[in-house]
Amino acid sequence: MPEPRTAPAVPPPGAGAEADAAPAPDADAAPDPAPRSDPSDPSDDDDVRPAAAASASASASAASAAERVPLRPYLVIAAVLCALYFLYSYAQYARFDSPSWDLGIFEQEVRAYAELRAPVVDIKGPGYLILGDHFSPLVALLAPLYWIWPSALALLFAQAALFAASAVVVGRTVQQLLGGRWGPWVTVAYGLSWGLQEAVKADFHEIALAVPLIALVCRALLRERWTAAALWALPLVLVKEDLGATVAAVGFLLIVFGRRLQGLLVTLFGAGMFALTLLVLIPAASSAGQYDYWKKIDTDGEKQITLLDSVLGLLDSPVKLEMLFFLVAVTGFMALRSPLMVLVLPTLGWRLMSQDEFHWGMIWHYSAILMPVVFLAMADGIRRSRGSKRPWLAAYANVVVPVTVGIALAMTQHLPLRELLRADTYRTDDRARAAALALDAIPVGARVETDIDLMAHLTSDRTVYWIGGAAGTAPDILALDLSAGWAQSIEDPAAYAEQLHPEGRYRLKLRAGDFAVVERTTPAPVARPAG
Repeated sequence: MPEPRTAPAVPPPGAGAEADAAPAPDADAAPDPAPRSDPSDPSDDDDVRPAAAASASASASAASAAERVPLRPYLVIAAVLCALYFLYSYAQYARFDSPSWDLGIFEQEVRAYAELRAPVVDIKGPGYLILGDHFSPLVALLAPLYWIWPSALALLFAQAALFAASAVVVGRTVQQLLGGRWGPWVTVAYGLSWGLQEAVKADFHEIALAVPLIALVCRALLRERWTAAALWALPLVLVKEDLGATVAAVGFLLIVFGRRLQGLLVTLFGAGMFALTLLVLIPAASSAGQYDYWKKIDTDGEKQITLLDSVLGLLDSPVKLEMLFFLVAVTGFMALRSPLMVLVLPTLGWRLMSQDEFHWGMIWHYSAILMPVVFLAMADGIRRSRGSKRPWLAAYANVVVPVTVGIALAMTQHLPLRELLRADTYRTDDRARAAALALDAIPVGARVETDIDLMAHLTSDRTVYWIGGAAGTAPDILALDLSAGWAQSIEDPAAYAEQLHPEGRYRLKLRAGDFAVVERTTPAPVARPAG
């Protein structure tokens, strides 16, 4: 299943239908009436069903308050969140401190779309079609932004804006469901949630497009806009191959809520696309003719793992348990009161079955798509609990939001955005200056073989390969970070370049700190015609 692409060792479709089904998610129109009761509601006898989450007078008051939910405060909060996310990303980029090769990979993909080419990503291998790795064609929507701003920074800004936009959806939905003035506070808590902060730290990933879509799906489900929920879910299959299973889960919820035919169609579509992308589309685009990430589930090093062993090992690590605990703890555990939590199961399923520990924990970007679900599930849980016959549960429902805000603020002291308060975050150190000198020594348009640190700074106007992954190409330049663990034994960068590319001769062009730039001195090899 999907993995971090770490180094080895425009409204979405369906917007028109949303307009037909109900006002757009950001519209200041009057909300739907309180949700209707449904015999399939899983609530127990002690609790008020979704149709009557509170007393009649409380529901009327909440509906009246929802009519007056303004958009401006949420846009202000979103603008601040977007600025914080992008500031962090920019500082990390400027320090040449990217955590993986993903940003360079996605820039090559978006650049190809912007140039109306097939999405070839040479970092993964010369001529590598990225749709044979992960199926994410919806990132082509970022091409217009890349026309304006041809830089990896454009992708980082897009991700910051998409995350911030999802915060608007989550916050306003909470206020419309619950009334009062809790919406802005939940917007802040959601914006500071660990899943989003860790995704920002991990640089750009395609799931940035899924986060607002999933928020809109959950909003529509909670407001009983069934057609809108289905239509917002459909594009998820174009964001990443595993999200077809999430779309199928949306269909399941529609069935549970009484929309049986609609739910069945969405379930079949999601499950069908999940199978189609993994078994047909990705193998067809892959040079290996298969979906490579199956091995993350059935292989642990050299050891083969059976499906039964993978299932039995779902909770076999404290790292997994920690992630699950904080996934629900961030909402004061109130999210567990909502059937929306069904939507987290597909993503959690493949992550916990994976043998790759990168998938298990709280770091990287994998939990970002779960944040809209758990926060809107929390709002649903509060609504369900307010009228509970259990006094302690009804009382707790009234304080969950401040508890959640407190948790978010407390956790931020140990999360990436805390670095924005440190002066070192904004200083240019000797290493960054040396990296900048190395960049200046690489001609625009050159074919460059490099590693993580310089990669995303080169992909906008050079052809970039991963170090050691471009055999037979004799690139014009090799740009090496000699401080990298794999490179510590390199004493002669030119000799190392010739070892990788015996078809060419190289000389040292620049040595700056830990960085070395080596250039080819012989003519480029002539490509042989195919066949």
